[in-house]
Amino acid sequence: MSNPADYPSLDQYPISQRWPAQDPQKLQLYSLGTPNGVKISIALEELELPYEAHKVTLAEGDVKSTEFLSLNPNNKIPAIIDPNGPDGLPIGLFESGAILVYLAEKGGKLIGRNAVEKAKVLQWLMFQVGGVGPMFGQFGYFHAYAGKDIEDPRPKERYATEVKRLLNVINQQLEGQDWIAGEFSIADIAIVPWLDSLIRFYKAESIVELAKFKQTTTYIERFNLRPSVQKGWSTP
Repeated sequence: MSNPADYPSLDQYPISQRWPAQDPQKLQLYSLGTPNGVKISIALEELELPYEAHKVTLAEGDVKSTEFLSLNPNNKIPAIIDPNGPDGLPIGLFESGAILVYLAEKGGKLIGRNAVEKAKVLQWLMFQVGGVGPMFGQFGYFHAYAGKDIEDPRPKERYATEVKRLLNVINQQLEGQDWIAGEFSIADIAIVPWLDSLIRFYKAESIVELAKFKQTTTYIERFNLRPSVQKGWSTP
């Protein structure tokens, strides 16, 4: 429902019946350890916002359940409910990019210290949402998952080429700086789990020539040293 007043408390959200809150005052995260899913657990750890994590698998019985669809009609993880949202009312959100912006503004950091810095962070966040995520995901499908059995080589070649192009964009942007928008931000939290998926899930370092992108490989290593990242990958 679009009106926050329709659900004036957390327990009135239908999803709470399937995945009940232990502490209804905490932010509720419904997610899984995918590149999109861990964005939110990492951000919550970085922002030190109290939360509970609920494991929602990609099985139709979870993401296409009536309870989950009541929160995210697009049947994708992650999603959240903040019981202490704007004006003191709970708010439910889906789409990882939108959730990252909401959490960063709530926590007062990771989104730049002024309007110019915020615009740059959002620019690189949109780069991930519109480019890195979809292209890496399609590449992964054709390289590592069901699409690998397709005999026509063109789909995999097309997405491998695009992944390498995006890696080059990232590599150039990182020249002379540790983080994509200058300071550590939600843009890094959005981008690096997808870069890491080339290693962690797709085993595709060779085909995309990852070692050639020196700034990018050290970027992944630097990101993964953060305690919030290590916790985020295992939550839930």
